[in-house]
Amino acid sequence: MTLKTLLAVSALALSLPMAAQAQGLVRGAERGAQDGADAAGPLGAIVGGAVGAATGTVGGILGVDDRPRFRQYVTRERRSSYAYDGDVRVGTVLPSAGVTYYDVPDEYNARDSRYTIVNERPVLVDRSRRIVEVID
Repeated sequence: MTLKTLLAVSALALSLPMAAQAQGLVRGAERGAQDGADAAGPLGAIVGGAVGAATGTVGGILGVDDRPRFRQYVTRERRSSYAYDGDVRVGTVLPSAGVTYYDVPDEYNARDSRYTIVNERPVLVDRSRRIVEVID
């Protein structure tokens, strides 16, 4: 990967419209950086973060319009919260024991995701229990 390509991808990520950035820039950058690092080390993390930011979130996670509705849904369900000592952030892998995971209703189009409540915050997790979105 050349420096020119890296700069071009970074410029693209920074020039996205505000709506696209709000929908997934940070989540996409974090997920892209992690996936890039897994595949190609530090350089992969840099490129993956830029590409992830440019494309937004990976895997069809909740959009901006769905987050408030989903938060209301979770509040109505009155699920108990799991007390976690670590950071509640994208990329954190939650334990397999002690945490209860729930299916996300189909109307939210969160394919391959489940949700749980961690430190009073709803989070979406993938099948490996990795947090893929924190619903604030």
